[in-house]
Amino acid sequence: MNLPPPIQAYFDADRRGDAEALQRCFAPDAMVTDEGRVYRGRAAIDGWWRAAKVKYEHRAEPLSLAEADGAATVRARVSGAFPGSPVELAFAFRLAGGLITALEIGA
Repeated sequence: MNLPPPIQAYFDADRRGDAEALQRCFAPDAMVTDEGRVYRGRAAIDGWWRAAKVKYEHRAEPLSLAEADGAATVRARVSGAFPGSPVELAFAFRLAGGLITALEIGA
């Protein structure tokens, strides 16, 4: 599957556990929405990602890509240390200037 470069870089960095590379995928004022909470800016996104890695020890495997209305939605199989693992989640990305400006993760 051919993912847009910033999205591929996000999943690659996440898989490697590379926090610095993951942060470089995001615009400075990017926003992530996950589990009903919003994280704004690279520092907040870094804190969210690091805490989630420790808590869930998750891995995400992209399964499909759909693009519509300016968003790229990746369905991914997410497994880790949480009840019901693995689950399939939607990662809805918005991109601008080669960076992720918004990411919303949901069912």
